[in-house]
Amino acid sequence: MLSRVANSIYWLGRYLERAENYARFIDVNFNLMLDLPPDLKTQWEPLVFATGDHESYSGRYEEYDKKSVIHFLTLDTSNPNSIISSITYARENARIVRENLSKETWEKINELYHFIKKATPRKIWDKEDPRSFFDKIKNQIQLLYGLTESTVARTEGWYWKQLGMYLERADKTSRILDVKYHMLLPTPEEVGSPLDFLHWTALLKSVTGFNTYRRIHGKIQANGVVDFLIFSRRFPRSIYFCLKEAEDCLHMISGSKDNEFHNKAEKAIGALRSKLGFSEVSDIIGIGLHESIDDLQQKINNISDEIQSIFFQINKDYNIQQQQQE
Repeated sequence: MLSRVANSIYWLGRYLERAENYARFIDVNFNLMLDLPPDLKTQWEPLVFATGDHESYSGRYEEYDKKSVIHFLTLDTSNPNSIISSITYARENARIVRENLSKETWEKINELYHFIKKATPRKIWDKEDPRSFFDKIKNQIQLLYGLTESTVARTEGWYWKQLGMYLERADKTSRILDVKYHMLLPTPEEVGSPLDFLHWTALLKSVTGFNTYRRIHGKIQANGVVDFLIFSRRFPRSIYFCLKEAEDCLHMISGSKDNEFHNKAEKAIGALRSKLGFSEVSDIIGIGLHESIDDLQQKINNISDEIQSIFFQINKDYNIQQQQQE
């Protein structure tokens, strides 16, 4: 497969997952507002921090109020990670590799693109509760996932798309977990309080893991949630699960066996997955949750950089050789 084709499919997977995550985060925060005590100010700032775009936001907006945050994360075209930007980039990448997609997949991506392009702040806020708008985005992307699962052949292109999706998912799960720990609880005294319970519940719902967690762990406790979202080998949005799936995709792309690696990207993801596989919650808590999550994010970013460098960037030596031949 050509490098540029693989690159477009990889980023198609990442952008769709990013848009779906943003829509879910916003929707969950609306639900959390309904459960918070009436005298408690709602918190929209954590959503911006979860996306890693707080510096960009603070340069254009004065306060972290509800409408400003939602506009920034949804319809602000100057934000390259907003829902409208992510879906636009996903559609453009899909257009480039259209021959690698099924007809149904392309039609749904195109439909989603035109839906978000027609959206305006007024349409979102026509009702006091704009959750139906974000439900539509989530449902359309999840429908896309179902279509690709059922109609796309398991060729190299499939594994590139899955690789992008799982790396993006691992990154977003780590970010929302880190933000919960550092921003949603103003004082240590609130640990274990009803408010703490509400926030952990909202966190689980933001990754669509609340019901699954309750079936596996029962009582909602901080250690249990951290274990579930980082180490679970069965939950599709845990960091370990995402890294294992991404690692398998890399092996399928390069043709290496599970206990081998052919490049630095495979080595990096294998090392991180193995480290998580032999760790437990007490190790994370002992080091510090924020410090552990920050280290995870840096290593996930390093894996992404290695993939970009190995598979998608033109080799400088090749360019020099081409110039010499000319």
